[in-house]
Amino acid sequence: MIVSMTAFARTQTESGELVCEIRSINHRYLEMSAHLPDGLRAFEMPLREVVRSHVKRGKVDFSIRYQRAQQAEQTSFVLNTALAKNLCEASDRIKKYLPESAPVNPADILAMPGVLIMKEMDVEALKDQVLAVMTLAVKELMLARAREGNELKALFLQRADGMRQLLLKVQAQLPKVIADQQERLMKRFKEAAIELDPQRLEQEMLFFIQKIDITEEIERIQTHLDELARILKEGGLVGRRLDFLSQELNREANTLGSKSVDPEIIHAAVEMKVLIEQLKEQVQNVE
Repeated sequence: MIVSMTAFARTQTESGELVCEIRSINHRYLEMSAHLPDGLRAFEMPLREVVRSHVKRGKVDFSIRYQRAQQAEQTSFVLNTALAKNLCEASDRIKKYLPESAPVNPADILAMPGVLIMKEMDVEALKDQVLAVMTLAVKELMLARAREGNELKALFLQRADGMRQLLLKVQAQLPKVIADQQERLMKRFKEAAIELDPQRLEQEMLFFIQKIDITEEIERIQTHLDELARILKEGGLVGRRLDFLSQELNREANTLGSKSVDPEIIHAAVEMKVLIEQLKEQVQNVE
């Protein structure tokens, strides 16, 4: 199985308090970026380890949002009754000097610093839930990457089959090309009234055939395509190997086109380069 580097996943706890989103795109190495609320930053390293245990390449961006349930929000603070009582008593004493002042609003007392004390988030109690929702998100991400990887594999095999069909056409055309070029060369010798002894003529013919012979390039392309099929069947971390193969295929296709003297073979080489470029573009997304 081959795996794509492009995917997205979103998971949450049953209560909806914790929501995790994770996305990945292609990258040469594994690079992670975390977006966590202040209270959960202590879990960043364990969360990164969860990602690292599944993802080997790609730029991964993940975030976790935490929102307390409504019931928890209602009990997320406590009243400092001692301080509130002291403030009320102080207000009563001051009122003796300001008899015409407006009565003190309870909200004013509550707004005084220290009267309402916010409860701190019980971070440790959330740890298992945070790691669980993250693990689930990463697994969902990997399933999405695998699905896209299967689509890419089918695309690669299709492009490889297209190249093999083009090679068959080239191989079928090659004997005719060599025979035609030999005939043209002999015609030129005759028109120029060049007298060559049989041995020299044989050498000139051999040199010319070697110059236009593309058998070696065809064999190399076939070997690369066989290796491509083997890598796709083996699966795993194949991105870099596929990238190297696509470069080698492109190099051989260039040589094939530059050495050819037949329009049909040149056209086949151009069509092959189109398929290779499509292959190279999609290989960048493979882990």
